[in-house]
Amino acid sequence: SAMGLKELVRQQIDQYFDELDGEMPQDLYDLVVGQVEHALLEAALAQSNNNQSKAAEMLGISRGTLRTRMKLFGLLS
Repeated sequence: SAMGLKELVRQQIDQYFDELDGEMPQDLYDLVVGQVEHALLEAALAQSNNNQSKAAEMLGISRGTLRTRMKLFGLLS
């Protein structure tokens, strides 16, 4: 069966650690959560044909929160 989301994320984090080659990562929590959130917003917007109300509903957040998060990631022009 297809690999689950958790396993895919774990695989990427393990790869990140391998690439650090023993270096101690900085702000790993913010890095991972930010990357996942950015990708999630992009995917929800793509699935909703950039309809912010539909994307927000899909994500279970308000449209205002979606717009705030979009601004943070440079997804609003």
